[in-house]
Amino acid sequence: MFSLLYGLWKYVYTKTEFHVLILGIDKAGKTTLLEKLKSSYSKLEGLPSDRIVPTVGLNIGRIEVSNAKIVFWDLGGQIGLRTIWEKYYEEAHAVIYVIDAASPSRFEDSKSALEKVLRHEDLRGAPVLILANKQDLPGAGSSDEVARYLDLKELDDRIYMFEAISALDGMGIREATDWLVGAIEKSKRTEALKARPGVNGI
Repeated sequence: MFSLLYGLWKYVYTKTEFHVLILGIDKAGKTTLLEKLKSSYSKLEGLPSDRIVPTVGLNIGRIEVSNAKIVFWDLGGQIGLRTIWEKYYEEAHAVIYVIDAASPSRFEDSKSALEKVLRHEDLRGAPVLILANKQDLPGAGSSDEVARYLDLKELDDRIYMFEAISALDGMGIREATDWLVGAIEKSKRTEALKARPGVNGI
């Protein structure tokens, strides 16, 4: 009986905590994604889409997936706020990069911002999940189309995936999250952060 209770206690209280950045230029749907993640993985209702305003600074959300706790840091994407992103790189286990797939006129700005993220030394080896968001809108580019446009050479040496989603209706979000958790658990970066003193939750 004791071993059963201990096993249950261990399962409930020893989940590993991972930190994930949600990045992307403004109006890509980052905060809508965070709210949908919170409502999809917990009993809490996320903010309705008509009450979501542009992020100035940081939004934080937490979910639990299998044996992992994920803490999301959703950072504002306006040009003047992107310099803040790098302050969070060092402790991040992975990056979610959100692109408005229904606004091809902004792809170049998205690509430029993402390339800068991928080149940063403090994110070396971090898995990257690139989301072609707003699939609920007509004319939204597929994940393959977005991948071809971005043509990111910096992805060659890291774990990454492109996924088409709708942060509004939840399409593709669970599949993308399951992939992300698996990628983090297998990542060499996670091992490196685990070995580093002073990183909470590891």
